Amino acid sequence: MSRPLTSDGPGPAGPAARRPVRARPRAGRPPVAHATLGVGAVLYGPRGLLLGRHRGGTWELPGGAVEPGESLRETVVRELREETGLRAAPSGVRLLGTLLDEVDGVVRMTVGAVVTAWEGEPADQAGESVGDWRWYPLDRLPEPLFVCSAQSLTVWRPDLPIEHAPARFVPFAPGAGGDDD
Repeated sequence: MSRPLTSDGPGPAGPAARRPVRARPRAGRPPVAHATLGVGAVLYGPRGLLLGRHRGGTWELPGGAVEPGESLRETVVRELREETGLRAAPSGVRLLGTLLDEVDGVVRMTVGAVVTAWEGEPADQAGESVGDWRWYPLDRLPEPLFVCSAQSLTVWRPDLPIEHAPARFVPFAPGAGGDDD
């Protein structure tokens, strides 16, 4: 037996066709961030591995947060230039994969990257929180390392004897690159 369509049913003549569905916010402001996305750039050459000292005392890879509309490779290139003055092209950046961990209720997602070609000499940049850039041999890395940098380094070179908080690593497929390949 068929039923006739009514104006209050789910069909085109029903309420959904007459008014939009509205959502009600729970608060008047956006929530506090519970996640952050950043990059850590490994630069390794004949003089060693490039690390800088954060004003908080940890040694770090160049890197930082992804800005809206920016690809991951573009973030690596921008952060490298802003923090060290070094110049690189997105084509000289190889993305390793994502590292996930949590600190104080904030989920951090770090994309480890290897910069295969760059120009210039690292130098402290005005207004940056990381400076004192130096090249270190892999068997004499300074302490303490920033956790996200340590995680990126052990993804790049699993044989490095670095202890750090655990992170879940998800590698990018070869050739996929994780962004605009």
